[in-house]
This record gives sequence, C-alpha cells and structure tokens, in this order.
Amino acid sequence: MDPLNEAAQDSITAAPPSQGIPADGTGIVSLDPYLEPCKPALKSRFSKAQQWIKTIDETEGGLEKFSRGYERFGFNVADDHTITYREWAPSALRAYLIGDFNGWNRESHEMKRDTYGVWEIVVPPVSGRPAIAHDSKLKISMVVPNDQARAERIPAWIKRVTQDLSVSPIYDARFWNPPHKYTFRHPRPPKPASARIYEAHVGISSPEPKVASYKEFTHNTLPRIHKLGYNTIQLMAVMEHAYYASFGYQINSFFAASSRYGSPDDLKELVDTAHGMGITVLLDVVHSHASKNVADGLNYFDNSDSAYFHEGARGRHELWDSRLFDYASHEVLRFLLSNLRFWMEEYAFDGFRFDGVTSMLYKNHGIGTGFSGGYHEYFGPNVDEDGVVYLMLANEMLHTLYPSSLTIAEDVSGMPGLCIKLSLGGLGFDYRLAMAVPDLYIKWLKEKQDIDWDMGALCFTLTNRRYGEKTIAYAESHDQALVGDKTLLFWLCDAQMYTHMSTSSTFTPVIERGMALHKMIRLITHGLGGEGYLNFEGNEFGHPEWLDFPREGNGNSFHYARRQFNLPDDDALRYKFLNAFDARMQWMEEKYGWLHSPQAYVSLKNESDKVIAFERAGLLWIFNFHPSSSFTDYRVGVDVPGTYRVVVNSDSTDYGGLGRVQEATRYFTTDFAWNGRGNFVQVYLPTRTAVVLAREETMVEGWKSAMTLGF
Repeated sequence: MDPLNEAAQDSITAAPPSQGIPADGTGIVSLDPYLEPCKPALKSRFSKAQQWIKTIDETEGGLEKFSRGYERFGFNVADDHTITYREWAPSALRAYLIGDFNGWNRESHEMKRDTYGVWEIVVPPVSGRPAIAHDSKLKISMVVPNDQARAERIPAWIKRVTQDLSVSPIYDARFWNPPHKYTFRHPRPPKPASARIYEAHVGISSPEPKVASYKEFTHNTLPRIHKLGYNTIQLMAVMEHAYYASFGYQINSFFAASSRYGSPDDLKELVDTAHGMGITVLLDVVHSHASKNVADGLNYFDNSDSAYFHEGARGRHELWDSRLFDYASHEVLRFLLSNLRFWMEEYAFDGFRFDGVTSMLYKNHGIGTGFSGGYHEYFGPNVDEDGVVYLMLANEMLHTLYPSSLTIAEDVSGMPGLCIKLSLGGLGFDYRLAMAVPDLYIKWLKEKQDIDWDMGALCFTLTNRRYGEKTIAYAESHDQALVGDKTLLFWLCDAQMYTHMSTSSTFTPVIERGMALHKMIRLITHGLGGEGYLNFEGNEFGHPEWLDFPREGNGNSFHYARRQFNLPDDDALRYKFLNAFDARMQWMEEKYGWLHSPQAYVSLKNESDKVIAFERAGLLWIFNFHPSSSFTDYRVGVDVPGTYRVVVNSDSTDYGGLGRVQEATRYFTTDFAWNGRGNFVQVYLPTRTAVVLAREETMVEGWKSAMTLGF
C-alpha cells in the first residue's frame, strides 16, 4: 500500500465544504493521489449511495424511519393487544398465519396482499388479551406457484426461535411477547478512545464441556474481561444459526438472539451489565451471506430463488455453501438496515464487527484472489458496487443515528476508503482489521528459525496501513484458534504445554522461549500495530489446544469447544503469568493511551542484533528478539530528554520471566543524537525481552492510576 499524505489528511478532514472539498465522492483523492484515475468509479458509487438516500427520503420518510422496519414487519403488538403481522413474500399466491393459537388451521387466518407483495393480517385481542399466547409456536403458510403447493416457513422477521434436537434440527418460530419487558439500568458507555477488544463466544465461555449460557457469561466471564482491562467486547455467534459448529456464520433468523444460550432478556442483562462496567459491546454481524436452509431460513422463502438473494449462481457462495443477498433490492436494504437498527435498539449493542466484508465488496467474493494492492482491483469490473453502496448506507445510518457507535470491517483486500467517511467518498467504517499481522506470525513460526526473523519486515507489516484509516491489530483471533491450525503458544511450545506448564516442573528452554515470545509478540502488536487491539478469549493466557465445535467428525465432543479459564486461576500453573502480562498491557494502555496516539516513530530495526526500538505516546519501546544474545549498555535513541523508568517488562518474574531487568533502575538520557533522535539512553537488554520506558514525571501519575485500578 502506498503511504498517504499526512498534511493532506489533516487539511481535508478539517476543511469545511466551502473550502473546496468535492461533493461528488472524490474528496478521498486528496488523501491518496493514486486514486486520481479512479474518480469515475468513486463518483459512481457515491452517486448511487446518494440516490438511494434520496429514494428512501421520498418513498419511506428517510433512513431513520426506513431502518425501523421491524416496527412494521414481523409481529407487532399494540397497546390494546391487537397483533399485526406483515411479511414480504412477492411470489406467494395466498398466505395464512398458522400456529398453536388456531390449532394449525391452514385456512382460518388468511392474510391480505398489497401491491408490493407484502402480506398482512390483524389479529384482534380475545377477552382483552393477545389472541396468540406468549412463546407459542407459529408459521406462515403460503400457497406458491408450482401446482399450488404449500410453502410453510418461519417468519423472516421473527424475534425468537428455538431448537429441540431430540425432536428435529429444524427450528420453531415463537411468538415472543413477554408480559414484562426488560428495563436497561445502565446507559451506553462513551465511545472508547482506544478500542481494546475481547473477542468472545458465549457458548464456549466455560471450562465445562457444554454450551455456556448468557447468564454464565454475565456472572463469570464479564468480571474476568473487566479485570483484564478490556473496554470492548465483540460477541460472536449471537444471531441465530442452525448449526452450532458453523461458529455463528450460517444465519437462519437474523432478528433472533440464539436461544441455545438462554432467553432474550438474558442477553439484554449481559449487555446491560457490561455497560455498567463501562464496557462497549459489539455484535459480530453477518450480512455477507445467509444459511441456505429452506425450512427455517430465508432460502426460497416464498418458493422463489430471488426474494432476498440474487437468482442463480450469483446468489450462491461456492465455498461457504450459502446464499448471497441482493443489495440492490429495496426490500433487502430495508431488511438489513433494520436488522442493524434492531440490535442497537432492542439489545442496546454499541456497534458491529461486519464479517465477510471482502465477499460483499467483490463479485468473486475474494475467492482465489491474491490482492496485490493494485488499484485496478479495488475499482475494476470485479467490484460489486451494490455491496459497496450497502456498506456506505449502513455506516451512514449507524453513525448518524448513533454518533458513539463503532463499526469494524473484516476485509482482506485492503480496499481504499474503507474507514473514510461517506462525505469524502469512503465507506464509513471506524476500523479495519489488520489481517496480515497474524498471518505473518503463523508463517514465521511454521517456516523460520528465530534467528531468521526479519525485523524490518515485522515493523513494515505492523505499520503498513493507510493513513487516516484506523486499524485493529491482533496477534491471533478466533481464526488462528480453529482446528486445523494452532494458537501461537501451541506453535511455540507444542507437546510441552501438556508436561511443563506447571510451576513445579522444569522451566525448559521450550517453555521459556514460548512464554517470552508470546508476550513480546503481543506487546509489539499492541504498541506498533494499530489504533485498536483485539484478543480472542483464552489466548491472553496461551490457551492450550485448538477450538473445535461438536460435530460428527469428532463424535460430537465438547472437549475443544470450551475455554479453560481454570488454568490461569490455578496458582500452580504458568498460564497465570501470561494472563497477568496481558492485564498489564491493557491497563498501561488505559493510562498512556498509545492506541489513540499518533503512529509510532521507529528509530531502530537492527537485523544482526534483532532489536527494534520505537517511540509512541511518550513511551520508549525496546525489543530484543535475538534468541541467544543479551546486550549490556545498549544505546537507544529517544527524542524527549529526561529520566526514564520501566513501566512494562516482559522478563519480570511476575509474568513468568527470569527477572534479569532491574525495574528500579533509572535511565538518564544523554544529549547526543542517536539513530535520528536527539538523545539516547543505555539499557540492559536480555535475550528475548521487551521493555517499555516512561519518563519519571509521567510514571508517577501512572502508578497512582494503576493502584486505583486494582493493580
């Protein structure tokens, strides 16, 4: 990726429209002059987004009203208990509401159709009570073409579905109308200046081999996350998915919170409790594709191939075996935008991590594409402009209605403008995931000896991001934990994780190396890699083994579908040291705020010594990756003079290190230019050790803050 002009970014961001910012979606060109030849494509996508906004304004009363589709579609109950049910099924010839409430009579409750293919029925109350009982089962029964056959489906906008595997894997739709509504007690927390994200899956959040519940996560896992110092949670696999082993990526009911973990109110309590701890909660949203289930999904909903999806091959993802939305459809836009709004309103989520964005941006969905970084790949004929425009509309809607909302894009292609606001021609996300970073670590651990690690390549990968577009850096996420691969600590320690992680066992060279590099990799990623940081649950303490959900191939075992939080809590095991170091990183970031500080200045990338040094947020970061060489009085440049002290030390015995760095040492700068900086300090750098130094005057406040936070 080409470096962008920092001064241009500042001037464009600050400049009002009257100072010449183009109003045609090409303002981003001032940030990246290499986009000049792409102006026609930028204008086209921006124009299409503006046309959709205009159309929605004229026909629906604006995005605010349009995105409240769940108040018109699906089941809605009036104050007098009258129930109105609406469903879009344009290919249906007739439609009926059936369920427990009418003995599943397929003729008694016929629905009426409007000119747009929307079916409606009003069910009046009976004796002052809703005619349909809370939590009772129901379906829509449609007469469809093909010899007047019946198609009976779960309502598309249903808010509660349940599955009884002892009877059938097919879900049942439930009329969810509890007599008492959950009342949120805590307001949303402010948008975090530094996003420290804990990626979590409710079902695996227990050491026990079972599906954990929302309540267990609330009472057991939330306090753990808060104590570690994370300020944001990214919840996976919440939108209802038929197959547990899909990791939540085959959605069948988009408005239903997964019932396998508990009730809707249990999920609301989880989000509410997190808010009370000051934690932002993001939902992992899957709008890139949908389950191909027919009986309990959207596929062939009205017996047509093209209601919610593209017809034919374009509507099918070859690798995911799922259906692809038609983002050019008015009703699909209503469904998806309302889906986002629903999770914000009904469950008080604070934003979303959009899964599979690459698939949405390109007609080939990124399959078999190596994305070289050439701009023709981002604006050529392979781009799905309708998918791009949907993401523009989604971000514009969310950030307009919820200014503190946070959105993250999972894109492997490097699409320019992904995290630039719509007014400049961007897609409007807050952050993008730095997906190349974990790939580098895994590749090196598989293929390189430690002495062959390339310090320049490491720094380049960690800092290679488009200026003005914020990045979430991570050493490993759930992708690296899945069966078929290994977590970083597993790659580092392998079989000795089973035999030498006890404090009473020999501290072998393998375990010593593994724990040291586990800490150093995380620290350099945290400090250098982006404007946000992400960790997948359990990896903070080096979770042993991989993640694998119960399925036929493993005898439906839960052995690997759990997080062994008992390990860091056991004082006799070395996992506690990695857990404590992770907490140290998060709380020190809370104090010094390096994630929302300007990008680091890297002053040293010494290939022979394997030493990296950089400055960020007033801190001096020094890493010695050499597998065997330690250095005394190692000279490191630093810009700001003063007396420095250690605030983070990966070699501390508190974190399972060897205690070779004396943390009481005061480091005095010398007024002599070194490595392009105005001063230098001399430090002792043991092999495989990282230290972060702070000026003494800032460190005093830091210790007070840390003590207040429970250190």
